[in-house]
Amino acid sequence: MTGKIIVLSGPSGSGKTTLHKALLETEAFKGQLVKTISVTTRPPRPGERQGKDYFFLTQKIFARRIAKGYFLEWEKVFDHYYGTPKRQVENLLRKGKHVLLCIDVKGAADISQQFPQAIKIFIKPPSMKELKKRLQKRASETHESLGRRLAVAKEELKKAKEYDYIIHNSSLERAKKDLENLVARLINSRSS
Repeated sequence: MTGKIIVLSGPSGSGKTTLHKALLETEAFKGQLVKTISVTTRPPRPGERQGKDYFFLTQKIFARRIAKGYFLEWEKVFDHYYGTPKRQVENLLRKGKHVLLCIDVKGAADISQQFPQAIKIFIKPPSMKELKKRLQKRASETHESLGRRLAVAKEELKKAKEYDYIIHNSSLERAKKDLENLVARLINSRSS
């Protein structure tokens, strides 16, 4: 039996990365639900480790890997490249593992073209006002980058209707519970 691809997407500040980590730490999913290690050209954030959180590459090496078809999907996001290694995903699926991807809407569309059976879940913030507050709370955004992220978020929110499921994240605990219940149903269903 092959595994399933489950894609989490949502705008910056929607909580998708936090929910992605929470799912992977859920005891009921241990050994079944796995993450891939993405590749990026951005510098590591404090606490991030090479080969555990990301594979950090130069833009030159990343470009070479694009040319060689190394990525299942890749995108340039806010001045840095991100990609999902194709072979890593294929190997995990063959082993019967369910692969949980945390990627933007463009990457999700690329995955859907190659794997139409991929399950797409959109993490939706309660409002643009709340999304702005969450991004400001990070204290890592300049006024200009905040404006760019909010403009991109508006466009990404329009894509939510293209997803199989939407999780509303007005309360992190509620969203986590809803997502855990949904993923449990998805990975326990027989179709793949």
